Amino acid sequence: MISNEHEEHSSSTGRTLPSAVSVDPPQVNDYDSFAEAYTAENETNLINAYYERPAMLALAGDVAGRRILDAGCGSGPLFAALRDRGAVVSGFDASAGMLELARRRLGDADLRVADLGSPLPYADDTFDDVVASLVLHYLQDWGPALAELRRVLKPGGRLIASVDHPFAINLMHRQAGREAEYKYFDTTNWTEEWTMGGQTALMSLWHRPLHAMIEAFTGAGFRITVISEPEPDPAARELFPEVIAAKPRFLCFLFFVLQAD
Repeated sequence: MISNEHEEHSSSTGRTLPSAVSVDPPQVNDYDSFAEAYTAENETNLINAYYERPAMLALAGDVAGRRILDAGCGSGPLFAALRDRGAVVSGFDASAGMLELARRRLGDADLRVADLGSPLPYADDTFDDVVASLVLHYLQDWGPALAELRRVLKPGGRLIASVDHPFAINLMHRQAGREAEYKYFDTTNWTEEWTMGGQTALMSLWHRPLHAMIEAFTGAGFRITVISEPEPDPAARELFPEVIAAKPRFLCFLFFVLQAD
């Protein structure tokens, strides 16, 4: 997402430049309304299948025998990859439609409907790791969510998280000529229109600056051990040659590995 990269990746991400539309909460982030279209796009596109998911798996490392919670698991692609690597995985999501697709993919798996930021249906000190893949940036307040994730982690456990890169989001707003409304150092809400498989949905997201992310993590009792801005998976060079040739490195997401102290 440097310069016009956000527009160049819109066919892969389903995203367009942020709109000024004001919508009521029930009308946004309704994954049930386009669960199948989103899942189909997510399986093969550049930024999910060949950038974000490989980066999350690389940061997780050897997970054989580890008990992992997939927070906001969606239709289960990361869940499946972790399970294939020998992890014992549980998952939750707020979208019943996405969880139905996850059940089709995963069979008899521990999947539950729950909201990140609300009390979670798991006991204290249950998991070795939590993965939070592109979910925190839907929340205005990270405090309750991080407190719950810290609660269900064993002492010394890891939270592995990916979020929209704050510098990339700021550059995108500047490109759209809205830097006065969306200042980097403010925590601000904005909407995007995603179109996938002929279906359109409005998504409400929250930008927060890097220092606010770090303060939220450390305030919840986490110690940052890794901050990553990775390269795409090597396979992307053959599958998306024009995009990768133009921008072999790009700002898109920011990745953290955090240890529960």
